[in-house]
Amino acid sequence: MRTKMDYRTFYERIGRVNGWDFSSMNVSSEKIEWDFYEEVVRCTDQSDLLLDIGTGGGEAVLSIAEKALLMVGIDLSEGMIETAKHNLQAAGNQSNVRFLHMDADKLDFPDEFFSVVSSRHSGFCASEVFRVLSVGGIFLTQQVSEHDKSNISEAFGRGQHFGIQPSTLLKRYKQELQQVGFNDIEVREYNVVEYYATAEDLMFLLTHTPIIPHFGEVATDMERFEQFVKEHQDERGIRTNAARFMITARK
Repeated sequence: MRTKMDYRTFYERIGRVNGWDFSSMNVSSEKIEWDFYEEVVRCTDQSDLLLDIGTGGGEAVLSIAEKALLMVGIDLSEGMIETAKHNLQAAGNQSNVRFLHMDADKLDFPDEFFSVVSSRHSGFCASEVFRVLSVGGIFLTQQVSEHDKSNISEAFGRGQHFGIQPSTLLKRYKQELQQVGFNDIEVREYNVVEYYATAEDLMFLLTHTPIIPHFGEVATDMERFEQFVKEHQDERGIRTNAARFMITARK
């Protein structure tokens, strides 16, 4: 059974089809401790320049566009950036928003250019983030914890982080940020129960994310999916979990 995944190819395909827009899904959860982009806004002044790494289809950046002087969203996927530019045009071409195809490991910006850098569910290079942040600037990242959607991974016998010890990624990122010179590093975590209203909502999630690598390509996937729905559905929906961590660090 294949478990490895070509994430770049996956995001190119999904980027052109859907961007990173999950607004069509009917999903509810226990109360989460924070909304990531509300936290970004809380750390941003209207005179600030903000960089969003792994911006996807630009949906989040466009929703907070008026909160900063300039917002730049970058993504390694050309498909995602194509969708982001279409979304920008549909939103009226806000003059303070730019979307660029760029590798987070090699940011094409001057030193100390941005006041705030954000990265949600996307990899980043700690040394490059540190370089482009102004002195006193803040970096915020939210990532998917290894035990996210744990019952789904168990049901399929594979998953994006299947078999990886919880907190592995958190510890690595925190260490990398410390090593390049960040201070005032704070960590927050949550793990809440989440309900998908219908099987179609859950199917949309699995089809448009890498939670289960190559979902639908393994012969037993549909059988396992139907069994999972049957075993985890009640009057509230299909039960799973959402686990996230957030790191904030100041230069």
